[in-house]
Amino acid sequence: MSEYSNSEQWFEVIKSKEYLYVIRERLDEIDPRFYTTYINLYLIVGSHSALLIDTGCGLFPLKPIITDLVLDKELKVINTHSHFDHIGGNHEFDEVYIHYEEMKSLSTSFDITFLQDSPKEIVKRYENINFTIPPTNEIKSLKNEEIIDLGDFTVKVIHTPGHSSGSISLLTNKNELFTGDTAHYGMMYLEKKDFPIILSSISKLLELYHDNEDIELYPSHEEFAVDKKLLVVLCNGIKNIENLWETRIRDNFLEAWIIDDGNLKYAIF
Repeated sequence: MSEYSNSEQWFEVIKSKEYLYVIRERLDEIDPRFYTTYINLYLIVGSHSALLIDTGCGLFPLKPIITDLVLDKELKVINTHSHFDHIGGNHEFDEVYIHYEEMKSLSTSFDITFLQDSPKEIVKRYENINFTIPPTNEIKSLKNEEIIDLGDFTVKVIHTPGHSSGSISLLTNKNELFTGDTAHYGMMYLEKKDFPIILSSISKLLELYHDNEDIELYPSHEEFAVDKKLLVVLCNGIKNIENLWETRIRDNFLEAWIIDDGNLKYAIF
């Protein structure tokens, strides 16, 4: 039997700052074959509005957790991109924002039958929705450099393609940078043909430090509140993959090549 039977047990809620909550899920408890332990969702609570960044795997209801934290404030929900572990709870909310290049991905059901043979028993909960993530109710578009007003501070959208075509990062005027899957420790998932694109996006994020060295990084997986070093290590690591190509190992579940450079792992498609 799983130790998780409800939302309160499944989601780990961490109050990182007075206005910032980290809501964590265990992706390795759903399927360890993704080589990823944590999914990090973020809730920023401003003076008149709150912003939820991603909605997770959809294994347990997320909205009750968020409602208890937001109280009477208006809530805006954003997806950093449209992969299943970031959109699973979208259908619980009236509307969700995503970069316009990935709006179409939210308009139809998302097939997650690839999880059916996970070694973890908890995935049987997905039988209730036939291993299908429902489409998003109403989809709103985001564009590069759009500003989101939460009252006492703002959040800027930065288009950072590479992991996916519509991947975004979000920068607050209080020096938090939410990088989605563009940059995180652990296993990076990348298309080999898109290396120049992801490197350009990482360079764009590094340029932010020219004006402010105090920016903290909040990735969508693994460690959070990390520093600029992650971007430097990731940039150097991607540039070095070609030199490590002969060390690659095939992963049949992911249908990808796995490379470990000692700092990060990469699933290359």
